[in-house]
Amino acid sequence: MDFRQIQDLIKMINKSNIGELTIEEGEFKITIKQKKDEKLVYAQAPAMAAAPVAQAPAMVAPASTSAVPADDKAAAPAKTDNLLTIKSPMIGTFYRRPSPDKPIFAEIGDEVAPGKVVCIIEAMKLFNEIESEVKGKIVKILVEDASPVEYDQPLFLVDPA
Repeated sequence: MDFRQIQDLIKMINKSNIGELTIEEGEFKITIKQKKDEKLVYAQAPAMAAAPVAQAPAMVAPASTSAVPADDKAAAPAKTDNLLTIKSPMIGTFYRRPSPDKPIFAEIGDEVAPGKVVCIIEAMKLFNEIESEVKGKIVKILVEDASPVEYDQPLFLVDPA
């Protein structure tokens, strides 16, 4: 079973009401568990914490300033309510370019569309291209190049306008 098939399975499970699915093919075994009514919204990148591996694809959720204290809300830009978040679909190391001598995939101000590669996440010596699932302009990059990322960690903020 390849990575694309696993991602397709995860998407189908997310759209259904199945709580858990286990598939065994020879020595290969995968268990996919669906989160229950958890709606995580980040105003900034969260601290590193342990998280399950490969449970769901990169989710796109509206960014919010709800995590900002009340006295800081006046200083926060009003435009952040309509921003979308591109999140990490896995645990690994975040890279902004395919190799040190190649150009960066996505810069602040670049237009992205569904299917455009925005970064690479290395997991267990495999380099996985992460594609945008939204259309818009990148307004903020939330992760430093060559730094570790967790599952579902916000990577980019995108202005869909």
